[in-house]
Amino acid sequence: MKLLAGNSNPQLAQDIAAYLELPLTQASVRRFADEEIFVEIMENVRGQDVFVIQSTSAPANDNLMELLICIDALRRASAKRITAVLPYFGYARQDRKPGPRTPISAKLVANLITVAGASRVLSVDLHAGQIQGFFDIPTDNLYAAPVISADIIARYPQYAQQMMVVSPDVGGVVRARALARRLDNAPLAIVDKRRERPGESEVMNIIGDVKDRFCILIDDIVDSAGTLCNAAQALTEAGAAGVAAYVTHGVLSGGAVARVEGSLLKELVVTDSIQPVGAVCSASHIRTLTIAPLIGEAMRRIADESSVSSLFD
Repeated sequence: MKLLAGNSNPQLAQDIAAYLELPLTQASVRRFADEEIFVEIMENVRGQDVFVIQSTSAPANDNLMELLICIDALRRASAKRITAVLPYFGYARQDRKPGPRTPISAKLVANLITVAGASRVLSVDLHAGQIQGFFDIPTDNLYAAPVISADIIARYPQYAQQMMVVSPDVGGVVRARALARRLDNAPLAIVDKRRERPGESEVMNIIGDVKDRFCILIDDIVDSAGTLCNAAQALTEAGAAGVAAYVTHGVLSGGAVARVEGSLLKELVVTDSIQPVGAVCSASHIRTLTIAPLIGEAMRRIADESSVSSLFD
């Protein structure tokens, strides 16, 4: 078993390697003067089970191309099995045609990874479960819910009796219900929103009684943070005792960090599936959880040919 890390999230790769007590494979991933990416594996990988750890986060195109070239280099070096470990799968929000003459880019990226030579894909909290079907190779979709629920229980024991899980939109109800079950079957509420254009949303109404409840907003991706901040305001106006948000992938583009800092959110908690930038690290209302043990254990089980799904029993 060997671990190869791209440049998208080196800290997470090092933490996974530390959990597995394995060194990262020596490799050179660099760019020529014209920005072409060049990869050279510095160790023998013939007949090895190799895991390539690379989030396709910003800059998405560069990190995706780096992943594809790493996979191709390993395939040509006769690696026995290549598993693409994508803590964050970019282009996941383009999983359907929202209008005429538009692409399904998530399927295109899945095809690229498969054709490059990946034998298997391991990802965390895909934006939509059906993306697993875009791949013609085995795909494992991990859930950050165990890490998130453990942090909520440890962080907010004083609100155990008044906890309520809130989905920021109708599409996230399944995810919210799964977290609610882990929080001793906490009650569930839904924010009904309308999105006129990408990056902008308007809260219409709240389904459920949130008065005097401590609300936990749960989502898979936070980009502009407009939805979460608007939801926090609507919940507070509806009488909520407090609002915190837990999100797996902290994209946090543009003015998202400033928006969160000025919102009514008690805190926003994201995982390290995406390398946090300086503004995120210095923000007083944003905290990061590590999912390195979760990914590392899943990788160990894949290598040992044992059950991955039992991680979430």
